[in-house]
Amino acid sequence: MPSHRGIIRLVALGAVALGTLTLSACSYTEEAKPKSGNYLATQPDSGPAGGEIEDGISLQDTHVPALARLDSALLAALQSAAADAQASGVAMHVSSGWRSAAYQQRLFDEAVVKYGSVDEASKWVHSPSLSKHVSGQAVDIGPTDADDWLIQHGSDYGLCQTYANEMWHFELATTPGGECPPQLSNPSDERAEG
Repeated sequence: MPSHRGIIRLVALGAVALGTLTLSACSYTEEAKPKSGNYLATQPDSGPAGGEIEDGISLQDTHVPALARLDSALLAALQSAAADAQASGVAMHVSSGWRSAAYQQRLFDEAVVKYGSVDEASKWVHSPSLSKHVSGQAVDIGPTDADDWLIQHGSDYGLCQTYANEMWHFELATTPGGECPPQLSNPSDERAEG
């Protein structure tokens, strides 16, 4: 049976060996070193310039690309709705607005991993070619009480919740005071053109 000293030596040698492996596995050149912990920061046309929002932003932050690149009529309707919601005691922020194709592709790729298939991912996230976020014609709103308020009053501004499984997703889908079209069950459903 090995002595305590023998066991300690084996553990110490193992730690040294493991430390050497760990150091060599983590080494990289300064050029290859990630500049941020955020995946998008290392991708072209991503981060804030690609429409990423770390936390919700005010509808007055129009210098932020996620708002600056929204359709102007959508932005105006949202700002008007947010002012009225605030007057009713409901604070509203944008959690996602315009998105670059690169950012949208990343979201779609992550959804494929999360849900296990393209078909399942498509129930939650569109590819860049289909996303109304990429064209600046969709916005995600928070928090939940603001979503509830907008679901009840959004059509007064032309804003509609377009997907039943995404209470936060709104588009300018009717004229102010008009009737919203029936919701699709999820983004993979297609609206019949009539």
